[in-house]
Amino acid sequence: MDSKSKLVSVFGKVEDPRSDINKLHDLVDILLIGIISVICEAETWKQMVEFASSKEQFLKKFLQLTNGIP
Repeated sequence: MDSKSKLVSVFGKVEDPRSDINKLHDLVDILLIGIISVICEAETWKQMVEFASSKEQFLKKFLQLTNGIP
């Protein structure tokens, strides 16, 4: 198992407390984008979205992003 798959599998074990009605984005996608963007010095929600948008093609290599960037 490569490192990308390991990250996704580890965060896939986190329980999602949201109701099914409100799940537009996969929790794993949200968590990993948040962690990766903070490591890359994003400090606000806006910076996280800007980072994820600029790296969308890269992120799609290991995240589902079914409904785009969360």
